[in-house]
Amino acid sequence: MHLEIVSPEATLFSGEVTSVSVPGVNGEFEMLNNHAPIVSLLKEGFVKISGSIQLDKEVQDKFTKGDKNTTLLKINSGTLEMKDNKVIVLAD
Repeated sequence: MHLEIVSPEATLFSGEVTSVSVPGVNGEFEMLNNHAPIVSLLKEGFVKISGSIQLDKEVQDKFTKGDKNTTLLKINSGTLEMKDNKVIVLAD
């Protein structure tokens, strides 16, 4: 599935991932390929990206490595939309 993470300053990531887990206002949830369409508000926490991803040098300092093949991005809040195997995270 395709993931795009956008902040007010720039697009932080755009690429193919295996899964993405986010801190929804009603609890953390994970999306895989062919997930049902969803729109959700996000609260403070970590966006967990699974898969082998390449980050641009300008934004590498915003991400941290998690366990195994996981990359983490700390957010304060945001909005998520998943539709047709494309996830868009508007993060603050």
